[in-house]
Amino acid sequence: MTEILSPLDLAEPADDDRTARAASLRSRRHTHGRDGDAWVALFAEEGVVCDPVGPSPFDETGEGHRGHAAIRTFWDTVIAPNPVRLDILLSNTASDGREVANVIAITTTLPDGSTAATEMVACYRVDDDGKITSLRAFWEFDKLRFTPAPS
Repeated sequence: MTEILSPLDLAEPADDDRTARAASLRSRRHTHGRDGDAWVALFAEEGVVCDPVGPSPFDETGEGHRGHAAIRTFWDTVIAPNPVRLDILLSNTASDGREVANVIAITTTLPDGSTAATEMVACYRVDDDGKITSLRAFWEFDKLRFTPAPS
């Protein structure tokens, strides 16, 4: 049986923290706060979101959502419609701070109160200004767990 990790208690990053971990924590904060403008602003102009990595119903080509307009469309169609909770279970960063890999338990609550949940590995890369140049989320549709709404 797989051991389930407890979420990490990661402090909010300082305003001047330009590391990938800081960017990932800001991404989580804006996702929880349902703030699409702030979330998109975390990305470099030519940043790319691959969530999940490879072809999927969210990205038929598997090339990702590149640039602010495409990232905003991804937010509006995939993230914004339902509350999403991201619990970071493990976080490992590159020695220069420019990349981080987070193991995340993600839960989406649907309008009827049911949930869809899975685990993922989300890898963030940032530029010198701390803007996200790449967000690559590794997860599989067939591993989603659905829980019906409470009756």
